[in-house]
Amino acid sequence: MADKTDHGTAVVEPGVVAEKEKRAHQQNEVQHSARGVELSDDGIEKTERHLDVTEDDLLEAKELAATYSLEDLQSMMQRVLKLHGRDPNFPINIIREIEEFLMNDDVFAHPEKHEELINEMKIEAALITNNSPYAEVRAVVDNHDDPATPVSTIRAWVIGIILSVACAFVNIFFGIRMPAITVTSNVPQLLAYPLGKLCDKVLPDAGITLFGVRHSLNPGPFNKKEHMLITIMASISIGGTYTSHIIWMQALPKFFNQPWAINFGYQTLIALSTNFIGYSLAGITRRFLVYPSFCVWPEALVTIALNASFHDDSNPGVAGPLRSFWKMSRLRFFCIAGGLMFIYFWVPNTLFAALSYFTWMTWIAPDNGLLTTITGSRNGLGVNPIPTFDWNIATFFTDPLVIPFFSTFNMFVGMFLSMFVVVGVYFSNTWYTGYLPITSNAPWDHFAKQYNVTRVLDSRGIMDLEKYQDYSPPYLSAGSIVVYMFFFSVYTASITHAILYHRLEISMGMKELWNTISRKNNTEEDRVLDVHNRLMKAYKEVPEWWYGICLVFAVAVGVVGIVHYPTNTSPGTIFFGIALTLIFIVPTGIIYAMTGVQVSLNVLAEFIGGSWVEGNALAMSFFKTYGVITCLQAQAFARDLKLAHYLKIPPRITFFAQMVPTLATTFVAVGVLTYQITLKDVCTEDAPFRFLCPGETTFFTAAVLWGTVGPKRLWGVGGQYAVTLLGFPLGIVIVLAFWALGKKYPDNAVLRKMHPVVMLYGGIQWAPYNISYMWAAVPPAALSWLYMRKRFLGWWSKYNFVLSAALSCGIAISAIIQFFAVAYSGYEVSWWGNDVVQSHCENPSNVACRLKQLAKGKFFGPAPGTYNV
Repeated sequence: MADKTDHGTAVVEPGVVAEKEKRAHQQNEVQHSARGVELSDDGIEKTERHLDVTEDDLLEAKELAATYSLEDLQSMMQRVLKLHGRDPNFPINIIREIEEFLMNDDVFAHPEKHEELINEMKIEAALITNNSPYAEVRAVVDNHDDPATPVSTIRAWVIGIILSVACAFVNIFFGIRMPAITVTSNVPQLLAYPLGKLCDKVLPDAGITLFGVRHSLNPGPFNKKEHMLITIMASISIGGTYTSHIIWMQALPKFFNQPWAINFGYQTLIALSTNFIGYSLAGITRRFLVYPSFCVWPEALVTIALNASFHDDSNPGVAGPLRSFWKMSRLRFFCIAGGLMFIYFWVPNTLFAALSYFTWMTWIAPDNGLLTTITGSRNGLGVNPIPTFDWNIATFFTDPLVIPFFSTFNMFVGMFLSMFVVVGVYFSNTWYTGYLPITSNAPWDHFAKQYNVTRVLDSRGIMDLEKYQDYSPPYLSAGSIVVYMFFFSVYTASITHAILYHRLEISMGMKELWNTISRKNNTEEDRVLDVHNRLMKAYKEVPEWWYGICLVFAVAVGVVGIVHYPTNTSPGTIFFGIALTLIFIVPTGIIYAMTGVQVSLNVLAEFIGGSWVEGNALAMSFFKTYGVITCLQAQAFARDLKLAHYLKIPPRITFFAQMVPTLATTFVAVGVLTYQITLKDVCTEDAPFRFLCPGETTFFTAAVLWGTVGPKRLWGVGGQYAVTLLGFPLGIVIVLAFWALGKKYPDNAVLRKMHPVVMLYGGIQWAPYNISYMWAAVPPAALSWLYMRKRFLGWWSKYNFVLSAALSCGIAISAIIQFFAVAYSGYEVSWWGNDVVQSHCENPSNVACRLKQLAKGKFFGPAPGTYNV
């Protein structure tokens, strides 16, 4: 557990009861005869089981609960019910007990008859007001703070910028690999600790004083706030730049073949603009995505758990499975688990790739196209009970140890159900999908070859209608068609879900935003329930005009980049991105904060942008880029603000900790891309190091469909894929159905855990991936969240998130060493266990294994000159 020791600071009492504290204390002295809130042995066991609390949490909560009067308790529980009544992360049994408590008039008329129930409710109220209502948050987040702890130190900034640049290089370099190898924020967090400890041992206590504040090279022991500040610097900047997709699409001969796009100035201007545009809107996210306690941000908890493992001196023993008792420290556990994964990852990644894509059923009949279509991992649907022994694949869509089980399972259910739609489209040869690989993410022509977009472009890169009629419309695989339909449904579902389920939270945020603008008191009574909000009031917030300066800068450099170079694009695309984000940032952000599932606006931006700039793929791509990245960055900023919120890092320091590394890593991204694009056969089936560029190919596909050809030809009147637009009303209907069922059957635990938006989101995971990536996460998620968390809460609280961090760190470090020691040097381990992964029908280019084949010189679909215009 996180250290619950008070480091010289007093526990902050709940503001909602502060004025009544004296009276409440007097009443409780009479009622409890100076013995505090007491429970029987059965009551203690029941409370621990129902509330998912550890013994330490319970002891601290009992102490605070003794200060509550019955009147205070009633008021607090009414607000808890209002905020968490339909919260899938909040225990359903506690909601029902709160409802029974509030509706039982006899409790308030004769409290002496219901002492056990009242005491249990007081403990739950204490957990909410002086801690978190969620066990996963209580497990890792400290509910105390010392504002005197050094944060913005010289060593933190130096280490943070160095690690941000280094990790950004690795992520960008391996970003075009399939599957990508990603250095998460846990890796720089791991490396920061020994570097920080080294600094506090060898550096002198020498420094300078600026504006009355002394900045020393060694202000004392390296602490958890400095450590988290470094992590925040790295996490926001290690993902590279979204505009890299545009450069790949423009410059590669297999795509648009516009080599001028490699120009350093052009790359830098558009990268700076898109890297900073989202931060400008981050100011509004705080009220909706950071302050509310229900915005847990599951991914942030892993980062905090790892941080605690380094700085928590306490090491309580915990009971584990098979009657074991664990006294191992978190740090030692992390090192052992990470070391074992570092060694093991050599097996599926280099020595025995068949363990990564464990398509054992296809090995029985490797040339059987139907068998591979159903069970194959590289060229099929991936229906396989044991699809992989590679943790990197099992965590590709979701980290099963981090994301709540209901999120992982909902996503799997959505992907499983949508699979039957993929099967129906493919085997019925609807839209000629039988001639194509079932889960390809590339566009195809009517010769069943990858679409050559240069055949329909003029010298400006704009579509020539005559050339288009002479060549072919683009065709999609069954998987890609289903992805688009479910994308449409996710957007309407997100807005509908936000309106139905989160009206209260959104109205609270809007009220706070208006109060800030009008300089009124912006403290909502319900916010005071959360201890972290109260503790953060010790620090100054970021002024709104800081975000305004960031907005002006991002827009200005973006306009220069678009106008000065031959992009044939209007700078109005930038303002479109801002407008689209303002509509969707809150609905999608709340879903992300509660479930760990991030909804991207890319298809919606493509749909609108393609209609606006029809025929111009590059203009549509810019349109899409600003629409997507603005929202994603604003959400990323909110996630890191929540990290700082949990660790009590001043918001103004967090602001600069994101801006400065982002500026540095922008130039890293430009440099890496300039080198990678010179690699022989990059982004082809013969690419070295698995540099197959799945993301870049998907981006190109979207550019062709939505930009060059345009949505009107493919999705408009007479368009071959117009029926998929049914996804828009489908999203609304499905959310309304679940909402109505939830109202009718409020006690149904299954319905409470079903999240319609996350289920629909599962349907967009196809092409080029399949269900094997998703199913691999379900068993470990169930083991962690349903078994270990319920049976061994102490063990789970102490080790679960640390285990996730250790495994991802072990994979990342192992992959880096393997790449430069083996792959980069040209060494290959050639044997059946590696070669079988992409042989026979598992090779997507094997035309003989497709459902239907074309005779030589033949084509499918309408004849040239008759395509929909």
